[in-house]
Amino acid sequence: MIPFESHLEITAEGQGDHADWLQVRLVDGRSAWVQRGDVDLAPQKLTIEQSIALARRFLGITYTWAGTSSLGFDCSGFTQMLVRSRGIVLPRDADLQAVWPGAASVDRKHLRLGDLLFFGSSADHITHTGMFIGHGQFIHDTPRGHPGVQISRVKDQPWTRLLVSCRRVKTAAIQQ
Repeated sequence: MIPFESHLEITAEGQGDHADWLQVRLVDGRSAWVQRGDVDLAPQKLTIEQSIALARRFLGITYTWAGTSSLGFDCSGFTQMLVRSRGIVLPRDADLQAVWPGAASVDRKHLRLGDLLFFGSSADHITHTGMFIGHGQFIHDTPRGHPGVQISRVKDQPWTRLLVSCRRVKTAAIQQ
């Protein structure tokens, strides 16, 4: 098993009936064969809609404290991966993401797809993050309830009470 976003060196390509296979060098130095269709040889930056579609593919992935891969994310690791899929480098932790200068504050009433939501006891104590996906919903990785990537409604408790900041990535940050 190789986590999503792993960078692998291609060492050989299959021939003839095996042309759809690539030999790759794994992180530990071993070689393995993967199907060409399972790797992206020329990754493109995703649109917000594509990023949300990607996020939905991870529904149910187990919450892992400090996790930053498809083997297990925490909330900020998950949000960081989604924003990275759009070609944007976001800080690692939710509190740092909430004050990142590459995003601007937005009023809760004016949320758009892809806006970042930050939760906590106050703006100075951010403990959770997720991404707005429309229709009053956001996707996030949480240890609450059934730990893992899930979709919740902003107006439901405890989220509506804990929502302290909404931010939109600035266009300039996307063009980096």
